[in-house]
Amino acid sequence: MIHLFDTLTSDVRPLVLREPGKVGLYACGPTVYDHPHVGHARSALTYDILRRYLEWSGLDVTHVANITDIDDKIIARAASEDRSEAEVAAEFERSYIDSMDTVNVLHPHHRPRATEYVAEMIEFVTTLIDTGAAYSNSAGVYLRVGRLADYGALVHRTPDDLREGAGARVEVDENKEDPLDFALWKSAKPGEPTWDSPWGPGRPGWHIECVAMSMGILGEDFDIHGGGDDLAFPHHENERAEATASGRAFARHWVHHAMVNVAGEKMSKSLGNFRTAGDLFAAHDPRAFRLLILQTHYRKTMEINTSVMTQAEAALDRFDSLARRAGAAGLDSGLDSGLDSVLDSGLDAGAVETFRSAMDSDLGTPEATATVFDTVRRTNAALDAGSPEAASLYATVVELAGVLGLEFGQTGSGSSSSSSSGSGSSSGSGSGPADSKIDQIVAARVQARADRDFDEADRLRDELTALGIIVEDTPNGPIWHRA
Repeated sequence: MIHLFDTLTSDVRPLVLREPGKVGLYACGPTVYDHPHVGHARSALTYDILRRYLEWSGLDVTHVANITDIDDKIIARAASEDRSEAEVAAEFERSYIDSMDTVNVLHPHHRPRATEYVAEMIEFVTTLIDTGAAYSNSAGVYLRVGRLADYGALVHRTPDDLREGAGARVEVDENKEDPLDFALWKSAKPGEPTWDSPWGPGRPGWHIECVAMSMGILGEDFDIHGGGDDLAFPHHENERAEATASGRAFARHWVHHAMVNVAGEKMSKSLGNFRTAGDLFAAHDPRAFRLLILQTHYRKTMEINTSVMTQAEAALDRFDSLARRAGAAGLDSGLDSGLDSVLDSGLDAGAVETFRSAMDSDLGTPEATATVFDTVRRTNAALDAGSPEAASLYATVVELAGVLGLEFGQTGSGSSSSSSSGSGSSSGSGSGPADSKIDQIVAARVQARADRDFDEADRLRDELTALGIIVEDTPNGPIWHRA
């Protein structure tokens, strides 16, 4: 059984499901007013990995990740660029989805937009007013936080503690009965998009959007609510307050991931270290970013810089090299038809158990990833020894890497023992000499080595290197790939 840290209870506890075998997962998505940054990518990948593992464990997951498509920042950008809010939101929603596709994030089962749930938001606010939990005035509708005894529990602070800091994370507004009260509905302002409501034209507050979308799709008492730890207050605390004030059960388990540092400092436009996901993925193999996510526990701050990305890319070479070796040895000849049909002995039980134990312990991806790399090492050793165990070990690597969303394969490899040719690696596909030409040079080098003409063999290897071709000698013959 998987155990996860619960921000509300402040401990690692079992994930107890509302309905056995089924998981309702809601993860806060982006506000689409700009291109996604690496923090957005970390968030999406965190819940992608959690979802993948839960599904691999045999659970039926319903994953919801919203799009906030109406917000102050969207309105401001639309006004500054003389565009509609819908046009701004559509552009950057597409940018976000494209970037997440690049890093192999599964699409959520539901991707609701806030503007699609305004009717549900109005209904929810009406309920809160009818019960006295909210009040309206000329500025809009506000929740009465003072009626909630446990307000602040998600961040383990009392209402009085939070009042002392009002203004730091809470909008100061003279229309409020209490500094901690927050807007459920904002009255219309000139030039802003509005919807009709019982309290006059206006638009919803931020927090009510996620409550309406999460409960509208997953229902009450859903299993997991996730997001960045910067959202715990006020956003998630206010979501919880709205649900509690309505008398409805909300999320059973709160999961929060930590932030991203760039070059040793928290990412910020003001510090000049802001990185968009697109810029990072253009400069580096996107898989390297996923690997860094996996090698950093989700509750720890993650460092991004050129050095760590380069190290992650080098680590990925171990996967790609193994795939080439496995291809040359014929180990992947039947993987496309399913692991069960390839292996009589199944996966390596020890590696699977170690992997599962790590993931069940608060999504321990660093330990789980280390297990996969150790299995890569063992597979290479088995290939060197000509051991039949290599097939089971390689299949285990493929299986467990797949659970983590790590893609690898025979990228641009050829073999002197067959007529197969390389297709180019991700960094050099389609450039350089034709595959048939490379195969000829590799075959000539094999013959030179067989004739013990090592000077000629070295010359041919240098020729391949100059052409951007890397040759790896294996017990099954040399294989090559483009640099």
